[in-house]
Amino acid sequence: MRLTLPYAAALTCALAMPAAAQEENRARIFASAPSHHAVTVYRDPEREEEERMRRNWPQGFAMISETRTVTLPPGQSTILFEGVAEGMVAVSAIVTGLPGGTIEKNRNADLLSPAALVDRTLGNRVTITRTNPGTGEASSEEAIVRTRADGGLVLETQSGFEAVRCSGLPEKLTFDSVPRELSANPIFNIDTFSETGGTYEVTLTYLSWGFDWEANYVAYLGNGKADGTFDMQLMSWLTVLNDNGQSFPDAELMVVAGELVVESDFEDLADAPTARPLRLNCYPLGSTATGSPVPFYGPYPPPPPPPPSPAMMDSVAPIVVTGSRARQQALELASPVTVLSAEAMAREEALGDLKLYRVPRGVTVAAKGMKQVAFLSREAVSTRWVYEAQCDPLDDIEDFENLDPTSIKLVTENTEESGLGASLPMGNLTVYENTSVGPQLVSELNLRDYPYGQDVELEIGDSTQVFAECNHVEDKDAEDRGRRWTKMRVLLSNANDAPVRVRLKLGYPDEWEIRYPRRKPQLKDGEMVIEVEVPPNGTFDKVFRIRPTKARLR
Repeated sequence: MRLTLPYAAALTCALAMPAAAQEENRARIFASAPSHHAVTVYRDPEREEEERMRRNWPQGFAMISETRTVTLPPGQSTILFEGVAEGMVAVSAIVTGLPGGTIEKNRNADLLSPAALVDRTLGNRVTITRTNPGTGEASSEEAIVRTRADGGLVLETQSGFEAVRCSGLPEKLTFDSVPRELSANPIFNIDTFSETGGTYEVTLTYLSWGFDWEANYVAYLGNGKADGTFDMQLMSWLTVLNDNGQSFPDAELMVVAGELVVESDFEDLADAPTARPLRLNCYPLGSTATGSPVPFYGPYPPPPPPPPSPAMMDSVAPIVVTGSRARQQALELASPVTVLSAEAMAREEALGDLKLYRVPRGVTVAAKGMKQVAFLSREAVSTRWVYEAQCDPLDDIEDFENLDPTSIKLVTENTEESGLGASLPMGNLTVYENTSVGPQLVSELNLRDYPYGQDVELEIGDSTQVFAECNHVEDKDAEDRGRRWTKMRVLLSNANDAPVRVRLKLGYPDEWEIRYPRRKPQLKDGEMVIEVEVPPNGTFDKVFRIRPTKARLR
């Protein structure tokens, strides 16, 4: 490439110029405050479905995008972005919208602090003020900072050199101004080049540590129908946590659900800037910042206020919370779910194999705070109870007098036909059921990710009304009898006033063959199952046959 003489000469001069001089001549420009924020929060990739997010130490992260304006002079400049998240992963930062791109990027390591202020004032004038403890008079004079803050602070005055806070007098330093690049908020800067200069709208995008989110569900179970099903109202909230010290006002908020593979350690890469304290040591009395070790005998604290007089105590009516009032408050908290309009809720979008939920309005993601946004509301989800019992061909022979409790499952299908039809991200579910005295808490459990089209089965706990026993009735178990058919007996008991459905789990098809009277087992999660109905306040007693497959006997 051929260079014109003026440009070639300028380039030669620039290359010949020492690095320090180039740095000194480079313009340092502050970008404007963000005019728009977009915050996409990702869950802690190591958090299991039974774990809640750590409110005091979130392990997730967010992708933050900020739109700012910057006016550049011709030539090379350094752009400073003030107020980025303290958990910023600087190596992930991308700046778009600049004509010359990014030459170099850096993260300022210091926040505004006493030590940083002293270091940035090295060689400059400050004002030192001393107070005479005897007269209370203060005297001030100018001084020059001659040392850094890591090991003491030495000033040069008209009287010579002296260490701050080592004179024995109360002292304070006054700085005429704070360096513009020393801020209480974290700063990220980049170097760029613009041939003509100008005003540009740029976008800064980066990852930040210290975020997390989870879903919270509230379900209200209605009265049962003749077919054994009931309608469930369901309301869900996205709870977003920001542990950074920066807020993102009126941001476009999104969250991502699904299992994301993360190889980098964002916590280590974030390396948040620090506010360094100023530690001043004087021999032999120790730290002047914390004072002399000589004990201080100050005035005693004031005595506590006197107790109220009997007359005042009689005038105060005692507060009594009755049991009925407490129950009423609980019922108000457990009131039926309020169904929200679709315009007020987060919208689901596909993001590869993941799911993205976009909030349709601006949301302030506050510093050190949580935000809840509705994302799902369903008025009538067709649901039913299923009781589950295991039939193990290797169980010992029982007398069928001591039956075991079955496990209760709340079952529905994640389809539009069932009234649901939406991906359900991992979170916490609280279930209330309607009773003669109002809604009552049934269970609180953890929900894994349920994609669209999948059966949703939530285990509530063990039943106290439905019991089961399922064992072989031969003298040997099914495996010891080889390929001969072995009789199995299942006995179910239902103490409810309504019929119940019981699912019998019969083993895996590659291990067992089943002969059940007038019914063929179905496959459920790879296991053979049969659902039977047990009458109200009644029992179910059936014998079927089982034998191991040839593959199992090998």
